[in-house]
Amino acid sequence: MIDLRSDTVTQPSDAMWEAMRNAELGDAVLGDDPTVLALEAKAAALLGKEAGLLAPSGTQANLIGIMAHCGRGDEYIVGQAAHTYRLEQGGAAVLGSVQPQPIENESDGTLDLDRVAAAVKPDDPHFAHTELLCLENTMNGKIIGLDYLADARSLAAEHGLSTHLDGARLFNAAVGLGVEARVIADHFESVSICLSKGLGTPIGSVLVGSAELIARGTRHRKILGGGMRQAGIIAAAGIHALDHHVDRLADDHANAKELAARLAVIDGVTVLDEVQTNMVFIEVEPGHASPIEEFMATRKIKLLGRYGRPLRLVTHLDITREDIETTEAAFEEWSRSR
Repeated sequence: MIDLRSDTVTQPSDAMWEAMRNAELGDAVLGDDPTVLALEAKAAALLGKEAGLLAPSGTQANLIGIMAHCGRGDEYIVGQAAHTYRLEQGGAAVLGSVQPQPIENESDGTLDLDRVAAAVKPDDPHFAHTELLCLENTMNGKIIGLDYLADARSLAAEHGLSTHLDGARLFNAAVGLGVEARVIADHFESVSICLSKGLGTPIGSVLVGSAELIARGTRHRKILGGGMRQAGIIAAAGIHALDHHVDRLADDHANAKELAARLAVIDGVTVLDEVQTNMVFIEVEPGHASPIEEFMATRKIKLLGRYGRPLRLVTHLDITREDIETTEAAFEEWSRSR
């Protein structure tokens, strides 16, 4: 099966399974699982922060981060299309009592900083207190550049805002820019990274930031039910991924660009935008989107239409160049059969 639905569908490699089997374990809730501690320290060091906190999911890591920055009745500014606003069921508001102030994303995934500045509330009892600016990188496969991040950090400082990065695919952005991940993370007080997307682990995310912020975050993780006991099994996979699966993200980017180039010449398929990382967005002729998913399933190719159109095809460590060629052939067959 060629699974292009997401980079979350990967299976552990033999070497990752071996690392998990051999993990030294303790009780992470009691703070003595050595492999969890090693992962948290490693992630923090890679991103230039003081401390890290392992969470079961990216959704929870982001929520912990927002709650660590904001109190009840505070507000965070976020993109309308951002995962923390659109795809995490309003957790910051529902569970953290933190009000989101969404702003429409620009076509490149950024937020217009003039609109951000205008959204910051005055110090007035009629308004929620604007506390946090939350950005995402990559954003729908697009890399948010360093110059923009520097400008966003300056604006946040000018208005007394903290900054949080949903860095679910931060390492894709870093590889795409040709910089270390900490160069991006330097623009934020807190960063969440997802180990189970491009890095290919079965589960887990890490929130990094100052020791004080992570101490607050640890309390939030407890009330959210994110404390895990012998979590070193998960952490060992994360350590292996950070050691072995970062540089190879360039292969995923190359495969995505190759897939886009091959699909672009097929009748009935339109490739949208320039491919920057591991995501290809396509549109097919009206009325054919659902049938193409069904058609591809019969060719043992999985596509995800869950979030509407356009269709998103995602490359990852379980997708090979041969899989790209097979997918191209299936699309050509679909095109002829319309």
